[in-house]
Amino acid sequence: MISFSVHFLFCNIFISVIIAAILLAKKILGNYLSGCSQYRIWFLLPVILAVPFLSIRPAGLSQMGNWLHFMQDGLLPEADATVSLAAASQPSTTDWLNDFRISVTRDTVSIAGYLPLVIWIGGMTAMIGLMIKSRIQLHRLEQSALPLQSIKVRVLYQDCRKKLQIKREIPVYSTAFLKSPVMVGMFCPRIYLPIHLIADFKETDIRYMLLHELQHYKHKDAFVNCLMNLASILYWFNPVVWYAVREVRTDREVACDTRVLQALDSTEYTAYGNTLLNFAQKISLSPFSLAAGIGGSAKQIKKRIMNIASYTPQTKWRKFRERIVLAALIVLIVESTTLIPVLASDTKAALPKDSVIQTEDLSDFFADYEGCFVLYDANADTWVIYNEAQAAKRFSPNSTYKIYSALFALENQLIRPDASTLKWNGQSYSYPAWNQDHTLMSAMQNSVNWYFQELDRSADWNTLKTFYQTIGYGNQDLSGGAAEFWMESSLKISAVEQVELLKKFYQNEFQFDSGNVQAVKDSLRLSASGQAVLSGKTGTGIINGESINGWFIGYVESESSTWFFATNIQGTDHADSLTAAEITRSILAAKQIYTETN
Repeated sequence: MISFSVHFLFCNIFISVIIAAILLAKKILGNYLSGCSQYRIWFLLPVILAVPFLSIRPAGLSQMGNWLHFMQDGLLPEADATVSLAAASQPSTTDWLNDFRISVTRDTVSIAGYLPLVIWIGGMTAMIGLMIKSRIQLHRLEQSALPLQSIKVRVLYQDCRKKLQIKREIPVYSTAFLKSPVMVGMFCPRIYLPIHLIADFKETDIRYMLLHELQHYKHKDAFVNCLMNLASILYWFNPVVWYAVREVRTDREVACDTRVLQALDSTEYTAYGNTLLNFAQKISLSPFSLAAGIGGSAKQIKKRIMNIASYTPQTKWRKFRERIVLAALIVLIVESTTLIPVLASDTKAALPKDSVIQTEDLSDFFADYEGCFVLYDANADTWVIYNEAQAAKRFSPNSTYKIYSALFALENQLIRPDASTLKWNGQSYSYPAWNQDHTLMSAMQNSVNWYFQELDRSADWNTLKTFYQTIGYGNQDLSGGAAEFWMESSLKISAVEQVELLKKFYQNEFQFDSGNVQAVKDSLRLSASGQAVLSGKTGTGIINGESINGWFIGYVESESSTWFFATNIQGTDHADSLTAAEITRSILAAKQIYTETN
């Protein structure tokens, strides 16, 4: 939940920018959009505000509708780590895979880390209290109100219903506790009229007010109002959202006025505007947040009067032009919204954009593990993904990071393909294979941590950070320290990003020295079967002695194509790279991509 709090905070920044862009677009394009269309733009606001609680796949204009809804799991922030060797047995399931692992000890997060979450929940609690207070006031109004007795008003009401073609009989009540009419209720709507308006009976004024309230019912404004109240609760701390909610309510009334004008003859436009003017002092903002009425603040009334004064019936050309402009705005807003989870979070990444993606149920291969599998066929340019939610989520790379550590060291001449030996420092490790000098080939095959840690320590830190920014490695966060940022610490990457990066590495899209790239490829080679060659790297995350994060990434080369893959499994224990590798080998064999031969 702490990780979600940080994610939510950053999402609010991007949400505020999008809302500001909507307000600017409405101001610039106001002459091209009617009051109703300007209100419709705000229908996207609940979607925008829901984004921090969802994961949305930014798939381009051609795939906007393919949204993936899943809740983000809460993650603890990384604390200072101490590293200790864990006793891990040599792998018994395969003769080509060495999975030497270390355990990372994490300190318990202090209670201060939960403070933002506590403040947010406290603010929501206070807002809910205000909503409850408003509902209690509304209940008192309902208890004191009486069914409408005026025959004249009842006749007017029936005429208005008929004019707007509303079949439902909506109860109408009179009350002394309101200055202006309101519509209340989403499922059981009711109209409340002030007694002073009924007593001062002016047929034209009451008729216009009834038409206005019935338009609220006809266009389900009560539902939108509930969503805006929910937004006010969740985003109580964000002034931009509060301003947007206020604008929604103003535009709702402008749109309602516009619909009333559409139902009237042109000779009545002035009279409708005069109704607002004549009752400007009597009409006020409703004290009930759950109600929609003809009232509003002085600023809102002024905007509505100006809209009425400038209103002209739309021609076919204006309607067509308005729809084009509105559609373009909606597309731009939706496209911008889909990027929020990716831009605002270091724990989620985008799925492949504008690519052919096939989702496949491979759950039988994963047994009791929560896992994902990503496969890219370079020849067919297609993706196969199992568990898109987890495939887009970033986890610590652990030893899979060593592919790019080696590439960096070669590119910066810390080692060379023909001179990659590093001297063992004499420290005794639990794995005998580590207690000796190593070359790049032997260090990669035995996953020798000290070898790659020494390479990182000897590098210029700014150059190292620039390298991972250049290749776009996950969240590019090396703040965990030179020795540990890739071991259940700050650096994180998703399975999809692993595959995309492997493809770029294999095809040398970064234009690195070809000899350096080939040296890393040679160190990754694991086995061959027939005409197919399997290359890859494992990685296991162990916290406090428990294996919780298992990786196996790599590629299969054959005459027909090259397949790039990444498998990740998560669990409370025994979620290691050996298991991930066995799952991968089973899937590759089932797909007849790579089958081990005895």
